[in-house]
Amino acid sequence: MQKGILVAILLTLVVISLGAYTRLTDAGLGCPDWPGCYGQLLVPTSSDAVASAQQNFERPLEQHKAWNEMIHRYAAGTLGFVILGLCIAAWRYRQKRALATALLVLVIFQAALGMWTVTLGLLPLVVTAHLLAGFATLSLLVSWYFVRQRSFSGFSRMSPFLFLGLLILIGQIFLGGWTSTNYAAMSCHALPVCEQGWQESFDLSAFEPLPDTPRGDYEYGVLSHAQRTTIHASHRIGAAITTIYLLILALIHIQRRHSDFERGRAARMIWVLLLQVGLGLSNVVWQIPLPIAVAHNVVAALLLTSLISLIVAHHQRVQPALVKESDYEQVSKPAVAA
Repeated sequence: MQKGILVAILLTLVVISLGAYTRLTDAGLGCPDWPGCYGQLLVPTSSDAVASAQQNFERPLEQHKAWNEMIHRYAAGTLGFVILGLCIAAWRYRQKRALATALLVLVIFQAALGMWTVTLGLLPLVVTAHLLAGFATLSLLVSWYFVRQRSFSGFSRMSPFLFLGLLILIGQIFLGGWTSTNYAAMSCHALPVCEQGWQESFDLSAFEPLPDTPRGDYEYGVLSHAQRTTIHASHRIGAAITTIYLLILALIHIQRRHSDFERGRAARMIWVLLLQVGLGLSNVVWQIPLPIAVAHNVVAALLLTSLISLIVAHHQRVQPALVKESDYEQVSKPAVAA
């Protein structure tokens, strides 16, 4: 079971990476229908298939964008079958049935969001929800992997601060998704927040969930420059708040906790956090190069998993005498009958 969960985690990271690549290469509508592509299971390549696609669909076929979109769909579909298998195994062996069922329901909903992403013409609310659902899938899988059969020690005085950190990080991931889906990534070029005067043009209507579009879809964005600047500036302010809060949270755990296991996870979160900040700055300096932009999405997912693993570690019961992570792993193993 554990190996299957680990495979699902890795596959989810691949799907998140492919989703980011698809979005950043403007391939979200590379196939204007769903679940196929121009009425076929595979991207049309033969001359007859291409001619049929051009005749039956208004949107011209761009094969490189179509392949980006379909590879993402194939990977997402594979992940769905893996999670279905894990859910069946969980019910069969009576392990974390509620969590496994929630994952399956979430993946089904994620598939629906993928369909609506296409049929609603890249509506930012739906595309952002699609992104968040992917991160939620990863979160549940990571929680399942780390929880296993270990007992919990209950909540502590630090618990509210940990969960507040999780909410702040989720909010920042939303702002990142909203920036990308509204094509606002290039709206600010200056550091630390934006160009001078951005405060005067700050417009909260940029966060309206259903903006009007005169052309029937939202590709390349429909918001004004002032609205996009508002979104981008909000994302940068959110990044500063998230970085400061998570850094303090991790340092507190390193200084005050006696378990090397928990301190190790806090230290790993700091390294991932610093990497994410570096990638964000690199996006500004080098004007959103594709590899760095994709990495920024993937490391955001890794940062989320780092925080979740820290939360799980904080609430798991560890014997006081054990201070090494290897000792903790030994305690977590079920006893073998003689």
